[in-house]
Amino acid sequence: MRRFLAVLVMTGMGTAAVAAPCSDTGGNYEAWKPQMAAEAAALGVGERGISALMESSYSQSTINADRNQRSFRYSLSKFLDVRGADAIISQGKRRLRDNADFYASLEAAYGVPPGVIIAIHGMETGFGNFMGDTNVISAIATLSYDCRRSDFFTDHLIGALKLVDQGSISPNSIGAKHGELGHTQFLPGNALRFGVDGNGDGVIDLNNQTDALASTANFLAQKGWRPGAGYQEGEPNFAVIKEWNAATVYQQAIAIMGAQIDG
Repeated sequence: MRRFLAVLVMTGMGTAAVAAPCSDTGGNYEAWKPQMAAEAAALGVGERGISALMESSYSQSTINADRNQRSFRYSLSKFLDVRGADAIISQGKRRLRDNADFYASLEAAYGVPPGVIIAIHGMETGFGNFMGDTNVISAIATLSYDCRRSDFFTDHLIGALKLVDQGSISPNSIGAKHGELGHTQFLPGNALRFGVDGNGDGVIDLNNQTDALASTANFLAQKGWRPGAGYQEGEPNFAVIKEWNAATVYQQAIAIMGAQIDG
């Protein structure tokens, strides 16, 4: 295995790898992995990341979840009800009251008001109560292999493998069904690009609440958040919420809950 990995890494350097072909069934996944590994090596993924990819397995539960995202098709009122908006708002207000200095420090550093960050935290994982049950590498690799959104998820697969190289995650890291990580469910490519060490311990760990919330604020800031501008529909920062999640009802829900948390 080490010889195979070394050949892949050396072959990838300075050459253009052919894109690994996607598939709509799991039958070709094992044959796809070495092709994807060569592509990943050409994009700078090292031995640890390649090894993690080669150890991955096709995740049928990820495909099932990807084909069954019904809540994003709900009306706004039903979406708010199903996702527990009232509880998120109530708990969010309490969190803001109990940790006012922390959230103020995030707003000072990134310009994003507490309500938006808290609403995202509550919506994504119930404030860290459930951060997933699926192997991150297997999930994101399965979505890269699957034809429905292969290009989109291949970027995040490369990000995940580079996070393994860096030691930020391991081949055994657990996340959500689409490979999302931590308290606010970062896709791996975004974790690589926007993750920050919020608590100053020298490690970016999105399972750590401080790192995760600072990284969320950084993501929004880097996507163009304008400090002091509004974030309801029609206001400047609503477009930035769209960068976090493409579903309209999700965007509307974050804006509504955020405003009530901010009070």
